[in-house]
Amino acid sequence: MLKFIWVILAISILNPLLYLISFGLGVGTLISSHMGSHGIDGVSYLTFIAPALLASSAIQNAMDEAIFPTLDGFKWGKQFFGMNATPQSGNTIAGGVFLALMVRTVLGVSIYSLILYLFGAMSSAHAYLAIPIAVLAGASFGAVIMALAASVDNEDLFLTMIGRFLIGPMFLFSGTFYPLNSLPIGLRFIGWISPLWHATELGRYATYGHRISGTMAAVHFLVLLVMLVIGLFFTFRNYSRRLAK
Repeated sequence: MLKFIWVILAISILNPLLYLISFGLGVGTLISSHMGSHGIDGVSYLTFIAPALLASSAIQNAMDEAIFPTLDGFKWGKQFFGMNATPQSGNTIAGGVFLALMVRTVLGVSIYSLILYLFGAMSSAHAYLAIPIAVLAGASFGAVIMALAASVDNEDLFLTMIGRFLIGPMFLFSGTFYPLNSLPIGLRFIGWISPLWHATELGRYATYGHRISGTMAAVHFLVLLVMLVIGLFFTFRNYSRRLAK
């Protein structure tokens, strides 16, 4: 990770920054010209999508840091097997990879939230709460992806499936660019099971007071927490089992 720190930071920041400029400012200008400055959920379009972009940035950073070090350690460079020949256990190795994942996620989210603040998209008194919410989303998704990556044999198929059938639909159908209830009922389930939607709902509540009940706020938080716990359980198990072969 440290070897490619500047590349990682550039990818972590420039990619979501392009989304912010193209959608938040570009598309947002068109929406404001037709619906006014308070056309979506009572706020500007930039303010509306900012929590979703922050959470999606965290998820993307966590996914990259979960997949490639894991595949490198088990398949490409096989460094994990050498580490396992020392007193380091599978759990220790998995914990180190997850710690690196968290460092990258926290760093990326912190910098991106500062950019959102400078653009005026996170100016409320409680907007800072969107930062730990996004980090939790990244950690939850990253833990699940780590568990999956530690168990695959065909990495090419795995990467294709993740990109086409997980990341793409989650990004498009989790209420990122429009309210989830504007989708046909048959597509809303993608958001319901997506960590991005749960984090986005909590982030919008924190940044501009998006109206959700206390029960739903608890549900959103618990879904992310349960995903994190389950993901870590299978991550540690899969790392240890694979290294024991």
